[in-house]
Amino acid sequence: MVVKDIIDILEGEIICEGDLTKEIKTACGSDMMSDVLAFVKDQSVLLTGLVNPQVVRTAEMMDMACIVFVRGKDPDQSIIDLAEMRDITLIKTKYRMFTACGKLYANGLSGGTKI
Repeated sequence: MVVKDIIDILEGEIICEGDLTKEIKTACGSDMMSDVLAFVKDQSVLLTGLVNPQVVRTAEMMDMACIVFVRGKDPDQSIIDLAEMRDITLIKTKYRMFTACGKLYANGLSGGTKI
């Protein structure tokens, strides 16, 4: 799966365009960035309802290619600027996190944690 596929599956709207052909192997859905840092391994996309700069910083630290804001959340310009500088695609979807994660899983995207 590539970033473009995620946009299609989630009927997403691109907020900030990075590499839409980047391969996505796994996903993580969380509003707690401390959990993302503590438990996530080899994730390529982050689904979250949290809209603050820490989301982009966390995604960068975890080498994620894409952030999906669920429930139609809109990041402000400072978050968009931060993502542009780091070449991270930002997408928003109308779906709630549970539904968005389920749609991606049903289309072959797995999750993964270090346990």
